[in-house]
Amino acid sequence: MNLLQAKTAFVTGAASGIGRASALLFAAEGACVVALDRAPEVEATVAAIRAAGGRAIALVQDSSVEEHVASAIAAAVEEFGSLDVCFANAGISGGLVPFFEETAERWAQILQINLIGTFLAAKHAALTMTKQRRGSIICTASVAGLRSGAGCMPYSASKAGVISLVQTAANELAGTGVRVNAIAPGPVYTPTPSGPEFIRALGETTPMRRASQPEEIAEVIAFLASPRARAFASAEAVTSIIFW
Repeated sequence: MNLLQAKTAFVTGAASGIGRASALLFAAEGACVVALDRAPEVEATVAAIRAAGGRAIALVQDSSVEEHVASAIAAAVEEFGSLDVCFANAGISGGLVPFFEETAERWAQILQINLIGTFLAAKHAALTMTKQRRGSIICTASVAGLRSGAGCMPYSASKAGVISLVQTAANELAGTGVRVNAIAPGPVYTPTPSGPEFIRALGETTPMRRASQPEEIAEVIAFLASPRARAFASAEAVTSIIFW
C-alpha cells in the first residue's frame, strides 16, 4: 500500500479494462486520480474510487482531441497540485478485418486514437512534468506492435508506432527527471469486438496458456508509475515489459 502516496495520476481509457483497473489501483496505492474516457462509464470508475475513500475526478472527453487532453492535465494540476503519473492507455482494437477489406478511413480512426492520442497525452504530461523535474509516463503498446498475428493491420501498426514513440520520447526527455515506459500486453480480458471467446482462445497460445486479467497488468503499471521503477528510464529498455 501507499506506493503512490501523495501522487497525482492521469489515466486515459479509464472506463474499462486495463485503464479502469489501473485507476482503481493507483487510488488504492494513495494517488489522486484524473480519469478520462469518452465513454460515460468513466463516472463509475471514479465513483468506485470515492466509495473506497480515494480522491478522483471523471472527465467524459476524447483522448484523441488535443484540447481535451490539455484541459484534463490542467485540471489535474489545478485540483490536486501536481502531475506525477500519466498512463496513456486509451485505444481501440478495430476488430479483425481482412487485409483487402481495410480502408483508409479505418486506418485514420485507429491511428488517431491509439497513436496520436497517446502522443498527445505524453506531450502535455511532459510539458508539466519537465517543469517539476519528475514524473512517469507509461503508454500501452501491445505484442501486436512487435509480431504478426496478434491484431489487425492498422491496430498492429498503431502499437508499433507507440513503441517507437516511447523510445523516441525517452531519448528526448533524457536528463529531465521524466521517465517514459511502455507495456506490451498479450491477450487481456478487456472489452473488444472480437469477444471474450476469441481472447480466451488467443490466450491459450501463450506460454501462460491463458489471457491476463486487467488487474494483473495494472500491478506492473503501478510499479512503473512509482519511484521503485526509477531505473526504468532508458530508451533501450522502455519496451522490456512484455506480456506474452
